[in-house]
Amino acid sequence: MEEANGNSRLGEGNVVPAPIKLESFENITNYGRALLNTPLRLLDRVTARSNDEVELVDVKKRSQHEMKKTLSWWDLIWFGMGSVIGSGIFVLTGLEVRDTVGPAVVISYAVSGLSAMLSVFCYTEFAVEIPVAGGSFAYLRIELGEFAAFIASGNIILEYIIGGAAVSRSWTSYFATLCNQSSDKFVIVAHSLSHDYNKLDPIAVFVLAATYTFAVFSTKGSSRLNYIASISHLIILMFIIVAGLSKADAENYSDFTPFGTRGIFQSAAVLFFAYVGFDAVSTMAEETKNPGKDIPIGLIGSMTLTTFIYCMMGVTLCLMQKYSNVDKDAAFSVAFEAVGLKWAKYIVAIGALQGMTSVILVGAVGQARYLTHMARTHLLPSWLARVNEKTKTPVNATFAMFIATAIVAFFTSLDVLANLLSISTLFLFSLVALALLVRRYYVRGVTSKFDVMKFVGFIFLILGSSIGCSIYWSQTTGWIGYTILVPIWFVGTFGIWFFVPLAKKPKIWGVPLVPFLPSTSIGINVFLLGTLDKKSFERFGVWTAILVVYYLLVGVHASYDIAKAQKEKEKLETKIESKMDEENGVSKNENHT
Repeated sequence: MEEANGNSRLGEGNVVPAPIKLESFENITNYGRALLNTPLRLLDRVTARSNDEVELVDVKKRSQHEMKKTLSWWDLIWFGMGSVIGSGIFVLTGLEVRDTVGPAVVISYAVSGLSAMLSVFCYTEFAVEIPVAGGSFAYLRIELGEFAAFIASGNIILEYIIGGAAVSRSWTSYFATLCNQSSDKFVIVAHSLSHDYNKLDPIAVFVLAATYTFAVFSTKGSSRLNYIASISHLIILMFIIVAGLSKADAENYSDFTPFGTRGIFQSAAVLFFAYVGFDAVSTMAEETKNPGKDIPIGLIGSMTLTTFIYCMMGVTLCLMQKYSNVDKDAAFSVAFEAVGLKWAKYIVAIGALQGMTSVILVGAVGQARYLTHMARTHLLPSWLARVNEKTKTPVNATFAMFIATAIVAFFTSLDVLANLLSISTLFLFSLVALALLVRRYYVRGVTSKFDVMKFVGFIFLILGSSIGCSIYWSQTTGWIGYTILVPIWFVGTFGIWFFVPLAKKPKIWGVPLVPFLPSTSIGINVFLLGTLDKKSFERFGVWTAILVVYYLLVGVHASYDIAKAQKEKEKLETKIESKMDEENGVSKNENHT
């Protein structure tokens, strides 16, 4: 009932607020003064928090027009399926099986699937309670503050760009096999460029252009196209599993873990890319008819089905062909050809193209909405926040994401894209799980200082032990350290559960087993971070540094101006109300006399 009332409030009159002037950017003098005040403004914004009402009402109004509520749980399930099935299986499985994990890829998919499912639970509670287009940006802005939200969200924007680029490049590889060509046939080699960026892919750019154009016109239309494509794609996946297992050779499983246990977890971190699409589904909460019912069914249902299919597909591939012979670019098509089912490779290629098209489509829809909500806060240019009056979709944000994704897809090789993507994803999901703990156990004005101190101490134990396990894994092959670090993690989690009282309960739908479930999510995600290569962290660090510089030069000042204007507006409204009350009181006294 509360949710319905909130939604009705948002629809009243569809009032478009007057544009807010950013004082710091009106002229060079103002900007210079703003830069001098950066430390004070940064302190102000880092300690500031948004709240549910602001994100649901005030921030949302800045798009000028509302997005249309057209999606049901059925749409969300197929958006969830479409957003992930196609990327991990057809883009990364061959690469990881051949070079990193071998037949044990099924365990890698199970580990990354478990981690993703824990994150899904955390996302679901937020999406139900705060059904806005901003996804994790809005959640972190409320619980961890604007700076943490911006850094994490800047990384997930990069994730979206890299994800779309990776899938579109793989689309080209499978299209080549469908045309009876080698997987890299349509890639143009530019010898003058560096090794990782010299294979140019114009077909990937064309696929992105067609998909993003469709995403602009209608969310419901995109949903219908997606679930039709996803259902037919699911049928093809069942064919791949059944036909592939009919050619299974147990001998190919004789060396199950050729790269050892480390290969399993290292691959799990990279294959986490296969599950990231559900974040895009959470950004569609604003367009969902009944978030309290539809989002849990849509997110959890799609993730369960996806994990099962991923594991079965991994088993099938490695039983069909020895891991060392698996093709890195078009694994399933080449595997069917190798076992004598040459005709089946065309069905596989069609299924792969369908799945990857769905992934790009759902990504395009989710990317734009994420960018839109960030622009609503003026941390990004406000023109990105506009929702088109006719299509009820964020056209400007969609176009901006297409340009960025197309540039990356045109130049960058798949292995570079995959590693950089996973680190951004794992970092973000760890923060969302942390934000859920903060939401449940800390509320200003409710939680006592002593309880805050206990909570912060236990959080420190959880994070410290998780980071310790991650570093220990990356530096040594021993196991003694885990006998110390894992119990510390448990003490921190148990301490929150036993010693810190709940400050807020979910109104509609809540994550079970709090704080153990989100704490486990933090532990697994941080641990998987430690399995990634050094170059991934270097690229991640460079991008994060760019985000910090942007925030210090632009974001913090725009945010400060918005907060200042909002305070002045509230003061003015209070004065007007006070004056009206005074006049009404005088009028009543005069009438009485």
